[in-house]
Amino acid sequence: MPKVADYVLQRLGEWGVHRIYGYPGDGINGFLGALDRADGDPELIQPRHEEMGAFMAGAHAKFTGELGCCIATSGGGAIHLLNGLYDAKLDHQPVVAIVGQQKRLSLGAAFQQEIDPTVLLTDVSEFVQTCMHPAQARQLVDRACKVALSNRTVATIVFPVDVQEEDAQPSPPRTHGAVYTSVGWTRPRVIPPDTELAKAAEILNEGSKVAMLVGQGAAEAQDEVVAAAELLGAGVAKTLLGREVLPDDLPYVTGPIGLLGSTASYELMKDADTLFMIGTSFPYAEWLPEEGQAKAVEIDIDGRMIGVRYPVQANLVGDSRDTLTALLPLLRRKEDRSWREKIEKEVEQWWRVLDDRAHEPADPVNPQLVAYELSSRLPEDAIVTTDSGSATNWWAQYLRLGRGMRASLAGTLATMGAGTPYAIGAKFAYPDRPVIALVGDGAFQMNGMAELVTVKRYLDRLTAQNPTLVFCVLNNQDLNQVTWEQRAESGDPKFMGTQWIPDVPYAEFAKLLGFEGIKVDDPADLGAAWDRALAANGPCVLEVVTDPEIPPVPPHIKKELGKKSAMAMMKGDPEEAGVITKGAKQKLHEFTESVKDAMPGRNE
Repeated sequence: MPKVADYVLQRLGEWGVHRIYGYPGDGINGFLGALDRADGDPELIQPRHEEMGAFMAGAHAKFTGELGCCIATSGGGAIHLLNGLYDAKLDHQPVVAIVGQQKRLSLGAAFQQEIDPTVLLTDVSEFVQTCMHPAQARQLVDRACKVALSNRTVATIVFPVDVQEEDAQPSPPRTHGAVYTSVGWTRPRVIPPDTELAKAAEILNEGSKVAMLVGQGAAEAQDEVVAAAELLGAGVAKTLLGREVLPDDLPYVTGPIGLLGSTASYELMKDADTLFMIGTSFPYAEWLPEEGQAKAVEIDIDGRMIGVRYPVQANLVGDSRDTLTALLPLLRRKEDRSWREKIEKEVEQWWRVLDDRAHEPADPVNPQLVAYELSSRLPEDAIVTTDSGSATNWWAQYLRLGRGMRASLAGTLATMGAGTPYAIGAKFAYPDRPVIALVGDGAFQMNGMAELVTVKRYLDRLTAQNPTLVFCVLNNQDLNQVTWEQRAESGDPKFMGTQWIPDVPYAEFAKLLGFEGIKVDDPADLGAAWDRALAANGPCVLEVVTDPEIPPVPPHIKKELGKKSAMAMMKGDPEEAGVITKGAKQKLHEFTESVKDAMPGRNE
């Protein structure tokens, strides 16, 4: 007779869950036995930590569009899931978490490992329930999957140990209170009313300087976004989560926006008279047009998020692709292309600025050069992840993603530690594709190094179809992003007591595991090192010793940021001389390239 745990796994399989990320513990003993009996479908992938399992489940959802699933034991195991689950929730990814609990008869007795997982997980989960009876399992699994998919969020089911091991009751007894549910869900077709579409078209048609901003909500509307941009003569900026929506070789794509953004995106927003936002909740209003400067149209499938970032005159609550399909016939092609031409010049200039900055001398290697050298070598079907830190700047600015390439990060939570498990989750989902992670040494020390052991455990299946799995670690012995934030946001100098981290031989660690390990401390060797890493016959750690004094220069230095950075230097920053000199040189390249554009004959 199958047990409740066996039935739950079977039901999850009917919902399309064939891989569960999790770590064992006696609070899920029933599921461990059921996973053994399931004979690999669904399979359990064992990371080194439950948090990493939750990150991998979220990455699976991001890169496949399917349900992600993770499992953890009671007590500490459930607590460990939180960071990865919050990442999935805030980036709107459907993830189902299975959590163990002590036996029902011991609940309330302050038993060992007894916590209240419902209270713990209520904020991160839009649906969280405890299965108290075998006949309840069917409807809880179905409801959790429906909620996760419908609301693009986290749903959690808690199973006491004794319930897991009871005989399954796939069909509840026919009695008052019984619930009968089914497997199945379809994505709805959501489009705004014709009146709102007409209002949006009128605004967009009247505007002469249209700026578009796209996020991950536009990921399935690439062709429609391109068509709209062509009709409107618009420039298109991308949020970090929208990095893969449009290829960077389109001449009007201005790239990232905000503190990690481009000068082209800054100029686009500074001069726009019309703002068209599609599938984004980009939070930083100071990088959008000033209030009252532009009329705005927004598409978002979540009506709760319409008009909460910028005042909007046309509220298009709907799916990005379906809404754009309905809107496009109403748009008129703008005959005056001077705005588009201006944008394209700004984009050309921005790429030249990046080239100049990347080749600025550093001690020993300029971190910008690391991403610059990777960009031209990206395999055409690459998946590129990154972590939160200064590495995010270079990932956002330098990688010229081509059509079909995938890229993501912990966009909204911006938590450290997601880059490596994201890469591993992506490789499990697409073992035939090359996967590259660009991470800082702080994040890699935090949890990335341990996850190389996970790679070793599943080495054959991760590399059999395509061996390319590269972890590029920027070794600068500094929690670099926070260091720059201390200077620019708090006016404080770098505090070595918190910011310095030890030098670790990352490449040598990789060799201990049987992987390729490459260390670079000379910029002249960097290109060849990338070639070697991408051609390796298995996982590779490319360790590059980079200069912590190269600043992540924003596209425009806001007065307050500049003032506080100067205060930090005046207080005796340990890297004062290098920061001032290198920062000035980095910013100077913008001026130099703009002067070149203004020279007679430059564009003839």
